[in-house]
Parts: sequence; structure tokens; C-alpha cells
Amino acid sequence: MTAIKKSASTASTVSEYVRRQWGDGRTGLRYGDLELTHHQIAAGAAARAALLTELLPRGVEPHLGVLLDNTPEFPLWLSAAALAGAAVAGINPTRRGPELARDILHTECRVLVTGRVHLPLLDGLELPGVRVLVTDTEAYEQLLAPYEGAKPGESTVGGPAGPATRFLLYFTSGSTGAPKAAICSQGRLAAAGESLVSHFGTGRDDVHYICMPMFHGNAVIANWAPALTAGATVALRDRFSASGFVADVRAYGATYFTYVGRAIQYLLATPERAEDRDHSLRIGFGTEAGAVDADRFAQRFGVRLVEGYGSSEGGAAIQRTPGTPPGAIGRPAPGGDLAVVDASGRECERARFDDSGRLLNGAAAIGELVNRGPSPFEGYWRNASADAERRRGGWYWTGDLFYRDTEGFLYFAARADDRLRVDSENLAAAMIENILARWERVTGVAVYAVPDPVTGDQVMAALSLRGGLDPGFDPAAFLEFLSTQPDLGTKMAPRFVRVLPGLPVTATNKVHRAVLRREGFWEGAGEVWWRPPGAASYRRLSKEDATGQSPRAPGGSPTRAAALGTPPPGAPPQTPGNLPTCPPVTGVERAEPWGCAPDPLRGLRPLHPFGGFVLRPPARP
Repeated sequence: MTAIKKSASTASTVSEYVRRQWGDGRTGLRYGDLELTHHQIAAGAAARAALLTELLPRGVEPHLGVLLDNTPEFPLWLSAAALAGAAVAGINPTRRGPELARDILHTECRVLVTGRVHLPLLDGLELPGVRVLVTDTEAYEQLLAPYEGAKPGESTVGGPAGPATRFLLYFTSGSTGAPKAAICSQGRLAAAGESLVSHFGTGRDDVHYICMPMFHGNAVIANWAPALTAGATVALRDRFSASGFVADVRAYGATYFTYVGRAIQYLLATPERAEDRDHSLRIGFGTEAGAVDADRFAQRFGVRLVEGYGSSEGGAAIQRTPGTPPGAIGRPAPGGDLAVVDASGRECERARFDDSGRLLNGAAAIGELVNRGPSPFEGYWRNASADAERRRGGWYWTGDLFYRDTEGFLYFAARADDRLRVDSENLAAAMIENILARWERVTGVAVYAVPDPVTGDQVMAALSLRGGLDPGFDPAAFLEFLSTQPDLGTKMAPRFVRVLPGLPVTATNKVHRAVLRREGFWEGAGEVWWRPPGAASYRRLSKEDATGQSPRAPGGSPTRAAALGTPPPGAPPQTPGNLPTCPPVTGVERAEPWGCAPDPLRGLRPLHPFGGFVLRPPARP
């Protein structure tokens, strides 16, 4: 984000911005028929801050968990925590059992704010020392009543909040290992909000529509924070609804919203209506929409989508500026020394393209994005190993793959977990997804690597189609489409295609590629098609193909399949849940026999259905 100079109108803490709402009679929050003024928000936050300071035991970390949908209580408790000098851990309601308990206890929450709809999630959980507040109950109203006269700043857990005061403990949505709680201070969140206000020119008269989940950084850092710093109105939707989006935007007079890519695909999949452009929405800001979907969205809804790059960690930021080429995210934000480097830390070649826009030197140009300059990354809560992984050699390592052109524009290639290497060439999954998204039959695309039975990867694409599985996948039409794409490289065409009624998504509406990789070739829903090497067309993946008995199966001959470790007769299905865990692996790439489960923390590649799989520990400088 843009670094902006402090002025009399900017503040250094979230707490100060909350206090500024006191006495402001303009509408500050809308939720269905409910409206709260900015003053009412500040008063409600002050009451909750006073209650919180009474509930928190002395000598403990001042942390509270919020396990809520996007109800008014969520921003009220964010504001309360800011006033009290406490930190909020956003708790993901899609987590279950021990994983949910782990998130609450790991972040040392002594107070958990939830609603009746989520109480069943807590049944049977051991949460020692955690006080649970259920917001939509009479008992909760009675608990708050004595503090209704509180004023902002009267109740704090350790004196007035400062820029360095811990404010957010927001879990990353990574696909490997337990989620990590990224720390965000009041000063960093205030600066992020100010930066977005400066970049987009939003102000007091804008209405920020928050439909992404507030337990995630997208909604809080990129939407609630700029609304707070601008003095704008917030309009809430409990959960994202594609069918209700336009109606909400019109009813609230929304002008700004945030998104992730899958949400845009959901919106584009809804039936077109005459009122699609009859609204006041001007800007959408988010990630992973793709150039094709962004163009379709602008044409249909008349709204410009601005792709950004950032994370809850805040370690690196890219800014879109005028003249940014199609497909690029932008250039490094001021103050960031960003580079694309290989595993040894050497800067990669600048990307070269042919006349059709196809990347010509992916093997040399694609690398990990690092920030070699000062980074606002503030660490992970109680996770020294994860901190060390991010901060190596004095740099911040994003874990994301990029390439950079000769003009300095940066292009997203893939998450590091989605690395594609085919025939010794690095490929950009995001670029392939953008190409496949042009097919008129497609409503959603995810491209990911599956292990080649010899070495490296093969390209697999999961597609959701208009009309679902009826009439189904037309392999001839798909091949014809591929043949007309000038920027589709010879190694980019998917070897495998999984056709699904809908792509799996995370709780934050991102495509859940980890699920797709884990399901491999035959687990899960839908159909799997593949094009054998040298074949002119796609065909359904057969049992013979999957067992390596077909002469043109991906695993090669039966001898090859046996060498890689074909499951013994009568063995149960190969799924991560019923296989033993492999021991830690070091050294060069090699095949392991059947019977070891994928363990991404140890570098194990997903299971190859044609016998065995590949181990490739991630290279580090």
C-alpha cells in the first residue's frame, strides 16, 4: 500500500479513530433494517471495552476471540478491543473439534464472543479459563447494561493504546499445517486503512459493503479499516451471497467492496438481470479474480475491480498504478524493495513474452517474491519457527511465486504450494487459469500440479461448467478452444481435467486447492478426463488407466507401476486418512513405495494414483 504522510486528519491508532466517532450523528453502520450512528458505535464500543476490562483476569494476555458471522457485534467488539488496548483473534467457524479448540487456546483468548448459531461448535470442547459471551441472549444484554454510560478511553487493560499495541491475531488461510496467527498492531492497521483511502479516494460519503468474513484479514484490513479511517458507513452481510449481492448493494447505496476470486466467479454465474448496472458501486478491491473475470465483471456490472497483493502478515505490498499491463498486479508499493529470486536468493531473469503474451522464459523468470527492504511484518503469535521461515537472511519471504517484466511490473504465478514444473520448465498456474477461464462453458477454474510418475509435475485443471454436469464436458470443444489460444504454451495444456459441479472453497471463499491436490485423480466428486501422451483427444480416466494396466496409462507399463509401488491386492483406498505417515525425508527427489501418507510439512508431494508418489523437499537458500 502507499505510504502516506501523517496530517492533522490522520491518526496513529485504531483507538483514536474509534474515539473520533463520538458525537457524530451520521449513519455509521447498516445491517438489514438496523442503523447505528457513528456515535452509537463509539458508545457501544466503550460499553464493551468496560465489560472486557472487568472480565479479563489480571496478568494474562489481553486477548479475546470472536466467533461470529458478520453481525454488528463483530465491528463493535473490534472497536471495543481497540479502546481497551486488547487484541482480537478472528475464529473461523468452519473449524471443528480439536482444531477449533486449538485456535482459541493457542491465541490465549480468555473471552470468547459468539452467537447461539455457533454454540453447537463448542459442545464438548475443553476450553479452560475461557469465558463465553453469547451475544443474542438476554443474559448478554443484562451483562452489558451496567456499562451503557461508559465513554471511549475510560477503560483500558494497561493504559492508552499506542501504535505498537497488539490489535489483531488473524489466522492465515494457508493450506499446510496448523493455521498461523499473524500479528497486526493498531498502528499498522490504521496505516493500512489510511493508505487505501488515499489510493482509492474514498471518504465520509462512501458506503463500504462487507460481505467477506470478518474473521479474515480481507474484510478487516482492506474494508473495515479504510471505512473507519475515512469516517464512512459500513454495511454488513452475514455471509456472502451471490444472489443477494446486487440487491444489497442497491439497498445500502454501497460504493466499495472487497472480494476474493471465487466470489467474483459466483457473481458472474448468476442469471443476468436488467438491474445489474442500476447501483452506486464504483470499486471492488481484492485478489485472485483474474483478468478475464475482471473484464466480464466490468462489462456486466459496470464496476472496476482492482487487483491487489497483500496478506494478513503485511510483509510485502504491490500497488496497481496507471499503465499496469493486463495480467500484472502492479509495481512494488513505495518503500518496498521487492525482488523475484530463485531458491539460492539470486534474482531471476526478467520475464519475456511473445507477441501473443505467452511467457517465454518461465524456467528462469519465475521465483519467490521477497521483500529485501524494511518489512511491516510483525510476526506470528507463539510460532518462532514460522517467523524464522518468513524472515530469512534479513529478507521477508512471501511464499508466493511471481515473475517480473522489463518495466518492473510484477505478475502473480502461484502460491508456492501450487508450484508447477513440467519438463524442467516452471509454469505459472495463474496464467493457465486465466487462459482456461476464457472458455465460454467455464464458470470456475483451478490449475494445480500432480506428480509425474517419472519426475516433475503434470498439469491438472479442475473446471466447473455452466449447467453443471449436464450436458457435461465436451472434450472436442475443449480441445478446439485450447487450439485457438495463442498464449497457451506447449506445456500448459492440462494433462488431466476434473469436471466438478462446483469448486471446493475455503471459509474465505478462496478455491481450496489443497483439497483438489489431496483428492488426486480419483477421490472426490465429478469426472476425470485425461489426454495420454501423444494422443489427439481427451478420454475418461478408466480403471485400467488408474492401475497402470493400460499401455498408455500415466504410470506407464504394469512394470513401471509396480516399481513405483502399486497398492497390494485388497488394499483400502489410498487416502491420507488411512495411510501411515512417512518419516522425515532429506536429500534429492526420489520415489517412495505405496503406504506413505502425504505430509506437506515434510515436503511430500501428493499421492500419485498410478503407484507411488514423489518426495521433493522445498529448496531453501
